[in-house]
Amino acid sequence: MEEGKRQKQIAGLLNVEMNSIFQRLGLAMIDGGMVSISSIKVTPDLLEARIYLSFFQVKDVKAALKKIEDRHHEIKRELTGKVRHQLRIMPVLKFFHDETLDHVFKMEELFKKIEKEKPQTPKGE
Repeated sequence: MEEGKRQKQIAGLLNVEMNSIFQRLGLAMIDGGMVSISSIKVTPDLLEARIYLSFFQVKDVKAALKKIEDRHHEIKRELTGKVRHQLRIMPVLKFFHDETLDHVFKMEELFKKIEKEKPQTPKGE
């Protein structure tokens, strides 16, 4: 189902504010790796915001995700303070691991492996 205009507006607003909150709370760097918000999807009823996080060079992704979820109330309090004039109801925040980056790295490795295994043909043929 296609995302509505208001869903996209709220997701964009939450994305901007969440990025600044992650920087301020020190959640952008966990265990020597980077954490970034890859996307935010808001449900059609605007009551839930699904925040997809991308982890780069984080050793234990589950532990990092747990650290973020443990600070859920602190994040929500900061976010509510920032968007209280734009939103009537603050959506419930749910955090998910966005595995897109992992898939990209796996695909690159597969392509490199295929390229190495491919027989070399002379240029004259």
